[in-house]
Formats: sequence, structure tokens, C-alpha cells
Amino acid sequence: MPKLFLFPVPMGESQPADVLPAINIDLIRGVRHFIVENVRSARRFIKACDRDIDVNICHFAELNRHTDPKDVAAMLQPMAEGHDMGVISEAGCPAIADPGADVVAIAQSRGYEVVPLVGPSSIVMSMMASGFNGQSFAFNGYLPIDADARSAKFKEMERRIRREHQTQIFIETPYRNNKLVAAIIRSMPADIKLCVASDITGPGQSIVTLPLSAWKSRKYDYDKVPTIFLLYK
Repeated sequence: MPKLFLFPVPMGESQPADVLPAINIDLIRGVRHFIVENVRSARRFIKACDRDIDVNICHFAELNRHTDPKDVAAMLQPMAEGHDMGVISEAGCPAIADPGADVVAIAQSRGYEVVPLVGPSSIVMSMMASGFNGQSFAFNGYLPIDADARSAKFKEMERRIRREHQTQIFIETPYRNNKLVAAIIRSMPADIKLCVASDITGPGQSIVTLPLSAWKSRKYDYDKVPTIFLLYK
């Protein structure tokens, strides 16, 4: 039976061999059909895994936020013909905060074997390094842009932190990172702790956990750098 491999992708400027097990690279050599978030970056990733792979004979279906949901199921047609397939995200692990989850759900419903492979996940790695509660945590994705809706979300996360002892994790568009930190400092109580994990596995990796009272006087610049945020007490 064909398999659907979920290939993690390095984050930042890391090379595949630096952050991925050798078996991932060995497996990708044998796959010719891929479902990817972006064809150009996927081709670049595959070539970085092994320069001898001829990406010109590989077949790519693009699955991202612009994809019509009605088109997703047809992307698995190569599996119906007996071919293994691979899912490749822009960065990190496919199907985690990623549109690849849609095609994985269809593969599961059809009884195909789904094979998740080891690789970097900003959600998991930031949680590991934060010092926060790893028994209960929630990933909130992007916070609302509207000021009132964002304020309400901050209050909701604070309630979960205090009542459920649950770590709250979220992300932002990189060019808004500094504004988000400032908004957290303004909106949340000073005793809440903020972990900012930036450029994970990259050359500028920085993972800092401090109470918001300390963040107020700290100099920081996360502008345009992939960053993930965690809150706890």
C-alpha cells in the first residue's frame, strides 16, 4: 500500500542535514509525487536534501490558503495509482498549523498509511525551552488584528493561564513582532511570563523567558524574524 510521508522542513537558514535525520533524506530520494505549500521553496528544499535528485521529474500539487477545498482530494490521485507521496510545508512540520492537515485527513479517511517524520517544530521546540507547563498547552495561531478582539483574546488567554494552568502559544506576521510584544506588555498583568522564541534552529536563535515586568525595560528587536510567543505565570 502506498504511503503518505510528512516531510519536515528546516526553519530559517538551517541546512537539512543539520536538523533532519538521515532517514528523512533517504526517503525523499524515493518519492516523486509531492503536495506542497509552495512549489519553488519545495523544489529548493528537495535539492538541498540531495543535489543529485532531479526535481524536474517530480510532480507537485500546491496546497495553501488559496486552494479551493474541493480540489484537495484529487491531489491524492497518485496514491490511488500506487505511488508514495510526500507533503512539504514552507517550514517546520507539515499539518501542524499548516494546510497540509486537510490532505492528511482525506488520506486517513481513505485508509492510506500516513508516516510523520521527525523534524523541527517551532511549537514543540519553543515549548520545550520556555520553562512553561508542557502538560497542558494551547496553540492559538494568529491573534486577531482588531484591537478590541485582540484585547478580548488576551483576557481569554489570561483566564486559561490562571484557572487551567495552561500555556498559551501564538504567532504573528514577522514584521509585526515588535508591535505584538509591546501590545502584550501593555495588555497583560506584569506577573505573567512571556517567552519569545525567535529564529529557532537558525543562526540567530534566541529563546528568552521573563516576566512582563522585566520585558518592559528590556531592549528587543524581532522585526521580520520568524518568532513564536508563549505566555504562562
